[in-house]
Amino acid sequence: MTRVYVCSPSSAVRRVADVHRGVRRLQAMGMRVVLDEHALARETRFAGSDAQRLEGLQRAAASGADVVMTTRGGYGVSRLLPDLPYAAMARAMARGARWVGFSDFTALQLALLAKTGAVSWHGPALIEDFGQVQPPHATTVACWKDLTQGVGEGVGWRVPAAQAATRGWRGLTLWGGNLSVVASLVGTPYWPEVKRGALFLEDVGEAPYRVERMLTQLAHAGVLQRQQVILLGAFNRFAASRQDAGYGLNHVWQWLREHTRATVLSGLPFGHGVAKVALPVGATVQVQQEGRDVFVLWGHV
Repeated sequence: MTRVYVCSPSSAVRRVADVHRGVRRLQAMGMRVVLDEHALARETRFAGSDAQRLEGLQRAAASGADVVMTTRGGYGVSRLLPDLPYAAMARAMARGARWVGFSDFTALQLALLAKTGAVSWHGPALIEDFGQVQPPHATTVACWKDLTQGVGEGVGWRVPAAQAATRGWRGLTLWGGNLSVVASLVGTPYWPEVKRGALFLEDVGEAPYRVERMLTQLAHAGVLQRQQVILLGAFNRFAASRQDAGYGLNHVWQWLREHTRATVLSGLPFGHGVAKVALPVGATVQVQQEGRDVFVLWGHV
């Protein structure tokens, strides 16, 4: 039986019923679920004090669970980065534990990669993916089961016809996550220096000009120039402004392609979307494109 340990390192849970619904769904899949003792805590907007959230991560690392997942994202991990139990988390992963989350969890994943080289998983969170009234997306469930069983060896999807081509890359480091969080770590001790990367990016609630501004930061810092492939997920849930005057995400992607030599491919289902694949952050991967079909392959992690 897969053992899942659930903790809250970021924002506070809004509706406890969503947590319990998510736990029941995982149990119905045959999993044993343990909620951290501070998973439902609150201190202002956070899921408990900094000390409580750090203790939760320490308990997760010592739990012996097969999978560690978060209740939700939001904001809060960045405050913890100087004091994260990096060695304990890396040891847990070396023993086979899969640490999985998205959104704010990106900060922990990239810091862990920078400090230890350990591979974590960008994937579902309890509330958004299993705790909603509507059932989780079939893709999310299939990839979650592969992740928890340790059998997933790659993902595939289709890009728009305009991006069709036949090409491939080997020996890339797969990394990235939520663009806002990625950009916030540039120039800090928690930044992984990936020299030859497949960078995956997504965001939520960010207007197109803000997305471009963060990409510009990555370009000015030399990050985009070191990538071979940039994989874009959804950039959604934002409100258009009259000031945009027709400027939108298509203009951002045109700018991006003009300011990097990397191949830019869109449509990867991860992050703040309904369908969510699981991606091993820090793993060495092969990216293969055959027409409109793109595959990211990593073998056994």
